[in-house]
Amino acid sequence: MEASTQLKIDQWLTGPYDDTVKTAIKQLQQENPAELEDAFYKNLEFGTGGLRGIMGIGSNRMNKYTVGMATQGYANYLKICFGNDISVAIAHDCRNNSRFFAETTANIFAANGIKVYLFESLRPTPELSYAIRKLGCKGGVVCTASHNPKEYNGYKAYWDDGAQMVPPHDKNVIAEVDKIASVNDVKWNGGENNIHILGADMDASYLDMVKGLSVYPDVCKAQHDLNIVYTPIHGSGIMLVPQVLEKFGFDHVSIVEEQSKPDGNFPTVVYPNPEETEAMSIGLKKAAALNADILLGTDPDADRVAIGIKNNKGEWVLLNGNQTAVLAFNYMIEARKAKGIAQPNDMVIKTIVTTDMIDVIAQQNQVACYNVLTGFKWIAALIKEKEGKEQYIIGGEESFGLMIGDQIRDKDAVSAVALSCEMAAYEKNKGRTLYDKLIDLYLQYGLYKESLVSITKKGMNGAAAIDEMMKGYRAAPPTMLDGMAVTSLLDYQLQIGKNLITGETWTIDLPKSNVLQFVLADGSKISARPSGTEPKIKFYFSVHTTLESAAAFEATELELDKRIERIIHEMGLK
Repeated sequence: MEASTQLKIDQWLTGPYDDTVKTAIKQLQQENPAELEDAFYKNLEFGTGGLRGIMGIGSNRMNKYTVGMATQGYANYLKICFGNDISVAIAHDCRNNSRFFAETTANIFAANGIKVYLFESLRPTPELSYAIRKLGCKGGVVCTASHNPKEYNGYKAYWDDGAQMVPPHDKNVIAEVDKIASVNDVKWNGGENNIHILGADMDASYLDMVKGLSVYPDVCKAQHDLNIVYTPIHGSGIMLVPQVLEKFGFDHVSIVEEQSKPDGNFPTVVYPNPEETEAMSIGLKKAAALNADILLGTDPDADRVAIGIKNNKGEWVLLNGNQTAVLAFNYMIEARKAKGIAQPNDMVIKTIVTTDMIDVIAQQNQVACYNVLTGFKWIAALIKEKEGKEQYIIGGEESFGLMIGDQIRDKDAVSAVALSCEMAAYEKNKGRTLYDKLIDLYLQYGLYKESLVSITKKGMNGAAAIDEMMKGYRAAPPTMLDGMAVTSLLDYQLQIGKNLITGETWTIDLPKSNVLQFVLADGSKISARPSGTEPKIKFYFSVHTTLESAAAFEATELELDKRIERIIHEMGLK
């Protein structure tokens, strides 16, 4: 064991830590020294989004002490920026210890003389973003690990615009957190009178805001009996999603009872991630049994949405995040034009790893489409930059996230569920389905197919292994894939694009990010991106072709699937 690791363990054994913590450390020393080493070999990093990690004892775990030191550093930075007249909002999801972490965070902010608005119980993450803006707060925190396994929890830090922090504040907060050398530097209590509870009034205000996003309320009324099945997957969506659907006028909503109760153990799923078919399997069965029109699922903190629909054979299929985004972006663009409310300065925003089909749709409809780095904080930052000049309509990314309208600044599955049901109602009102609409879009704009390969590298050596993979791709990018030349390399870390055929280079006008993209001669794209919150590296594949007819959809899609598989194989990823 490294001497620095042993020193941290000794400090926890002799320092002002709870006796239960010290007992647990001694037990691990005897029974599982490897786990103890992993728990202390580094400090849980307060990254640009906050904290996320496995819950437990140790400096590399989510616990009272790591949360407390992070909060003290964040509080110090807020006071540097805004003086003493500061308020923050705090929310949490259904995870084990989330309420405890939220209350710990609230107590520390309050002890630092900061006014705290603490939600009375679990709430969707997007409502936290809304509350920050509504209440004029300078910051906020939501305790959640999003869709991670049950062993995890996290701490997302927000700024005064209701978005997660971007430069310079993200790095500056990290610097202040790093200055907290000991738990003795934390003000743990003493300001309880500064804590104020949020509840039904904020819920009502948020729901009114979401209702205002509806483009065709008359269609929702006409299709009030749209057959909807919804699962919160044991998460906080149950607090607001049924209410917002009622507010939109839908009165035939069936909740997946097995997954309706908030539960941080997520007893019915392996991973509480609506991107996984397994997590949606119970909902799919219920939707089929009830002959539903649409199935929707949200993750534990209700910022990601999954959609299930029937194909033209009557089989239930789950849309991927790119397909959901294509339908939602197109709906907002088309519906605003049809209603006569589109503006010449309308804009939409997507991330660099989200399907380029959205760029094509926007371009052909004369709507500006901007690409930003992965993460809704970058979408929010661009909205802020363009305020007063361009009108933001919708933003999203491939990982099942949408943000409709500018009154919140983070992805929002509550409004995404409502919009998805309105889209389904709009098509049903014409005797059609969302599946029909998706095929129509492929016929009009081309068939785009995306896939994701995620490779996990756990433990102390995981980050180093991922770093070596990225160095290898930078030093020797592939030159041919599936018989086609790789024509461009986009290196977002170096902020340089390079034509691999001519040697020409250009500047990428985005903040630095450890992402590489390989662009093929026909515009197909492969992206390599280490995760910022998990020990993973993700590879995104996007290929496309024309779709000659609706009848040719399955065969054409299969050809694109085969192409992606060949590229994956050639890159040695499977």
